[in-house]
Amino acid sequence: MLKNILLILATSLYSILALAQNPTWPAPNKPITFINPFPPGGAVDAFGRPLARQLSVQLNDNIIVDNRGGAGGTLGAAVAAKMAPDGYTWLLGAVHHSIAPSMYTNLSYDITKDFEPIAIIGSVPHVIVVNPHKFPKNDLKSIIEEIRKHPGKYNYASTGNGTSQHLTGELFKIQNKLFITHIPYRGTGPALQDVVAGQVDMMFDTLAGAAPFIKNGQLIAVAVASTKRSEAFPNVPTAQELGISNFVVSSWYALWAIKGTPSDIVEKMSAETQLALASPEIKERWAAMGASVPKMSRAELANFINQEVVRWREVVKKSGAKLD
Repeated sequence: MLKNILLILATSLYSILALAQNPTWPAPNKPITFINPFPPGGAVDAFGRPLARQLSVQLNDNIIVDNRGGAGGTLGAAVAAKMAPDGYTWLLGAVHHSIAPSMYTNLSYDITKDFEPIAIIGSVPHVIVVNPHKFPKNDLKSIIEEIRKHPGKYNYASTGNGTSQHLTGELFKIQNKLFITHIPYRGTGPALQDVVAGQVDMMFDTLAGAAPFIKNGQLIAVAVASTKRSEAFPNVPTAQELGISNFVVSSWYALWAIKGTPSDIVEKMSAETQLALASPEIKERWAAMGASVPKMSRAELANFINQEVVRWREVVKKSGAKLD
């Protein structure tokens, strides 16, 4: 207990001293770091790096994206949680961080306590896609009926155990009382390729990942898991339209401050992030990925993340999902 108190006091003192030395934020020639706890080239990079570039211009300071991948984003988040809350280190993250507490034991950080949400920087709905030749009829109602008649016959691909694609499939199974075999892959590319090739029947991927295969007809988009249709695919109905009222799932991406970051810096970064997300460059880039930016206050975002943690905990518990 004493050790923890001393650590908190030392961290607070460091933050105070840092602010005293740098009364304005950001300080000239002192770079800001966004820790991305996933490998380069992934979805978090796709949102985080353009945002970092835009913020660099607005803040007139260099923002570095530091990829610290490993263990489903938990290793990099653990590193970020231990950094000084002085406004020069921030965490980029995703829906995976609301899933991690249910999939990983003994995490050294708590996403709801050790960080302060700044903004959702992008959200991409999930979509149910099927191989065109696997089901007698390629509409959602017929597919559900077919799977129900033949439990265990059909399977679905995911980007790996414990990912949002995996648990979206498990949520679909739970809600519709279905038995579909889960086939985990290491990444979106291999999973989609095997669905296209007919090695796997279906997938619950993000719209951004599946879009090229939907456009060229290699996959059939059965329904999007959102409250409204995608502007990129206006002919694809929502699951709600087709009778599944609570099947709303997205892969969302967010920016967090380290808990204890001075409130004026938090407010500044929050305002600058919203300004960046409203820029024509970012809006155009996000639209190309089928992404939107939900309007939430920081308090609403904190509540949303708490709800996501609870939601995925229930899915993990009911499905028995495990990493291995």
